Amino acid sequence: MSTMNKNTPKSLIKLNEVHRVNIEKRLAHRLEVARAKGDSDLVKKIEEEKQLLN
Repeated sequence: MSTMNKNTPKSLIKLNEVHRVNIEKRLAHRLEVARAKGDSDLVKKIEEEKQLLN
């Protein structure tokens, strides 16, 4: 959260956190489905997406 500073409204910071959590949940679900289907190419792509969040 280095782009946030002390002047950023707390509601915006909270919204950013909620958005990130939702993205992480969505990626986790997509990864679970891809693994269940045995789609190794899709698993790899989703794992790459997860790395972009870090």
